[in-house]
Amino acid sequence: MKLSSKLVKTTVSALALSAALSSASVFAAGQPDHLGKKQQTNSYSYRYIDVQLLGINDFHGQLDVTRNVGGRAVGRADYLAAYLKQRERENKNTLLVHAGDAVGASSPVSALLQDEPTIEFLNKLGFDVGVPGNHEFDEGVDEMLRLIYGGTHPKTGYFRGADFPYVSANVIDKKTGKPILPPYVIKKVKGIPIGFIGVTLSDTPSIVIPSGVAGVAFTDEAEAINEAVKQLKRRGVRAIVVLAHNPGVSNKDGSNASGEIVDIAKTVDDEVDVIFAGHNHAYLNAEVDGKLLVQSYSYGTAFSDVDLTIDRRTKDVVAKKAEIVTTYQDSIKPDPKITKFIDKYEAKVSPIINQVIGMAKTTISAEQNASGESALGNLIADAQRTAMKTDFAFMNPGGIRANIEQGEVTWGELYNVQPFSNQLVKMTLTGEQIRKLLNQQWQSNQTRMLQISGLTYTWDASKPTDKVVDIYLPNGAKLDPNAEYTVTANSFLADGGDNFTVFTEGKNREVGPVDLEALIHYIQQLPQPFDAQIEGRIQQLR
Repeated sequence: MKLSSKLVKTTVSALALSAALSSASVFAAGQPDHLGKKQQTNSYSYRYIDVQLLGINDFHGQLDVTRNVGGRAVGRADYLAAYLKQRERENKNTLLVHAGDAVGASSPVSALLQDEPTIEFLNKLGFDVGVPGNHEFDEGVDEMLRLIYGGTHPKTGYFRGADFPYVSANVIDKKTGKPILPPYVIKKVKGIPIGFIGVTLSDTPSIVIPSGVAGVAFTDEAEAINEAVKQLKRRGVRAIVVLAHNPGVSNKDGSNASGEIVDIAKTVDDEVDVIFAGHNHAYLNAEVDGKLLVQSYSYGTAFSDVDLTIDRRTKDVVAKKAEIVTTYQDSIKPDPKITKFIDKYEAKVSPIINQVIGMAKTTISAEQNASGESALGNLIADAQRTAMKTDFAFMNPGGIRANIEQGEVTWGELYNVQPFSNQLVKMTLTGEQIRKLLNQQWQSNQTRMLQISGLTYTWDASKPTDKVVDIYLPNGAKLDPNAEYTVTANSFLADGGDNFTVFTEGKNREVGPVDLEALIHYIQQLPQPFDAQIEGRIQQLR
């Protein structure tokens, strides 16, 4: 008689703990430090193996980018490599995985070379398996498959591709009806099979340019996972890990887990042990319905360390735990081989980075006046509205990271102004939705004043809520609450970033160029030297 998988796991886990306590004074479930030590009995060491999974998500080709967390430098590929190699040395039974968006919206050192340097970086670290995120489709299916399997590109020539498999069970070729990539791969550790199933965000067609997903369909993630689990179980696999480019978030203590990945965890077969998440660049370390869920922010600023204890007899996971590790640069020395690797590619792209785009008449500042308007915000919003040919454009102030200094303006300087490589998204909103959107600028914990183009408005600081008073069109008429207007926002805002949730209600979405490209093209067509001013687009009444 076959017990339910959930009951089997509970029973086996209890047996594991009982055996551990009888053979050693202390046993921490899933801790690599405690497994394999000399004081453990031979019978215990034989029965259980300790497997370590090191995972990243949403790396976005940030090979040479340092970020700041709590006043400390984090990230960069050479520091990430040093951390991962350090953890690998602690446990020989280690597998490296990524949960999508390894490329796309990348740093110039990767993006200008078709993201080949990022795949090469993952190869150098010896990654074992990955899954495509939505950004892997930015340049179409063929280009994604070229990066995976190798091939020739007119800009970069021949590239050998990834040395590790990509898996995705829910991206289907419309012609054949079959997945374009293997749904899963089986990796063996000390003879124990571990199944890795991949799924890609099913909303990808709505956030990627149509040509990027031409010829493929995205099916329900949970259904695809369950079908793959059936196949793995028929092959005798009981330790199963899912790499899912789907969002999720939790508190640091694992409480209040939420997001698509939580719904998926509750739906999929209980034989699934661990799910790596991605897409929303958040912290996640929680157990839901017996599955361990993890996500480690983005850009290589952190990684997930998942420790599994597997019973050799049942081939199943009997204990598991995870840690999200921040890659603080002051806590480790960078890997010298990866540092040289980065230097090599930085030298290749330096001619592009140093290209002069225009001449600034004065310094154009991102500093906002008392009403919330900035000269640089106006320039960027105008560039985005022009690129997408919409009625209005909205730019989040947090996405403007530097001023444009007076004098020669280089490509690299503009990249520093807009370093996030967010794609522009065109959508339709009603006048009523636009009013609601503008009122979302005043949030309980922070005020974020969107930079705007194509409209003006007044607001009253004395009002406790709904501070926006009047909204005007360029011809002086007031915004019609019942009319529909076309709007441009970057992909961060379009997905509800900074709690601007109205953008997620937008209809008729179309994806356009990266925000930096729009700014470059706009500046190039301006009379030189160019300038931008505060114009009274946003006016505080009192």
